[in-house]
Amino acid sequence: MQQGFLRATATLLAGGALAQALPLLLGPWLTRLYTPVEYGQFSFVWSVAANIGVVGCARYEFALPLEKTEEGATALLGLCLRVLGAVMVVSVIVSLIVAAVMGLKLSLALSLPIAVLASALTQALMQWATRAEAFKALAWARVVQYGGGALLQVGCGLLAWGAFGLMAGAVVAALLAVILLLRPAPLAGWLRLGAVSRERLAQVARRHRDFPLYNTPHAFAGALQDSLALWLIASMTGDANAGYWALALRYLKAPASLVGGALSQVLYPRLAQASSVDAGRQLVRQTLLALGGLGLVLMIVLMAVGPWLFTLLFGAGWTETGQLARALAPYVACHFVAAPLSVAPMAWKAQAWLLRLALVGQVMFIVGLASGLHWGGLLGAAWGVSGMMCAYFGYFFWSLARWK
Repeated sequence: MQQGFLRATATLLAGGALAQALPLLLGPWLTRLYTPVEYGQFSFVWSVAANIGVVGCARYEFALPLEKTEEGATALLGLCLRVLGAVMVVSVIVSLIVAAVMGLKLSLALSLPIAVLASALTQALMQWATRAEAFKALAWARVVQYGGGALLQVGCGLLAWGAFGLMAGAVVAALLAVILLLRPAPLAGWLRLGAVSRERLAQVARRHRDFPLYNTPHAFAGALQDSLALWLIASMTGDANAGYWALALRYLKAPASLVGGALSQVLYPRLAQASSVDAGRQLVRQTLLALGGLGLVLMIVLMAVGPWLFTLLFGAGWTETGQLARALAPYVACHFVAAPLSVAPMAWKAQAWLLRLALVGQVMFIVGLASGLHWGGLLGAAWGVSGMMCAYFGYFFWSLARWK
């Protein structure tokens, strides 16, 4: 089992490394094709789309690895797609509101519903592939979604499409990843999704009701945190500062996306199938120690050479991101450790506890951000977030390590 765990993690890490390498390598080019204002506008619309997309299937997709039978998994995926259809209607209305409130171009705002569809479908099909342990398909889908997205954004930047080009590149790449995840399954299997009875749908909905009841508000609030952060920064200090913040976090969180995404997709089914809570807790402790060492190294590097590194890579026009990198380093290190471990409470059926804790953490994040903006501008906001979130994550790690 340990050998299979390591092999699966290595497969996803390899795919994730390639997926992250292209955006990182192309980042300096992108920051010369797009202005901080354009990047800020794109980041706000994309964060709203992600906010809706993350709950597009009411989080039922995260119950897929728990289904023991193919019939149950098929019914659950059919439920996910039906919920997504209703969410798409809501996202069209939200796109019009965003255009009016933020004064954005209608073409940029109306791309939001397509982004919601692509985001939610990718998320659902990745869980479907996780259940089937189709780790190679998962790895390639991530390469297409993230690496392909960066390539498409470069192309749109060369055409001078502005913020819409950033959005179009990300959306098209996500849709291509969806197509890639669809391919391994036979056509007949997908056709069966439409034939699932209402009674069967209701049965799986009741069986996994903890996911929409607890995990949906948790995920929505987590994504809302990013949207509120960008809105606060843009409204208090301007779109350019929102662009600096978005770029800094995009690249600072890249290691967490790489390691966390790969490790959580392997860790989740292992914890769900563990023989006892003690066995699962031991696996979590081992993961916590290993990631903690890597996170500490990451923090030291960012605090030592972050400003110099970001200025070198992205140009003098993005110098502010380097100072943000230093101030956000403690938060980023903790997030790097926490990202893959967030699946543990789901596997242990402790989503109510996780929701309560996450809501406290999100309030702490916004308080740290808003107070920092008030007293110290953008850099003060970064230090405020780091201080608050280190305390929050410290309690989270302690709780997982002592779980009973």
